Amino acid sequence: MRRQKRDMSDRAYHKGYQAGFKGRHREDCPHTQAASREHWLAGWREGRNDHWEGLNTFASEQKQALQ
Repeated sequence: MRRQKRDMSDRAYHKGYQAGFKGRHREDCPHTQAASREHWLAGWREGRNDHWEGLNTFASEQKQALQ
């Protein structure tokens, strides 16, 4: 059975989270539309926070799966 596609805002948030957690700079945001960019940056901020708080990769993946 095929998985349904996530909506674009959810996808932007999760991609931003991954980028923030990996330590990428917020200037690396690939989105130009304001709504998608806001979701990506919100995910980026949370990813950076989790990285600074010391979450490991496994814990961050679990956190994303629950959202």
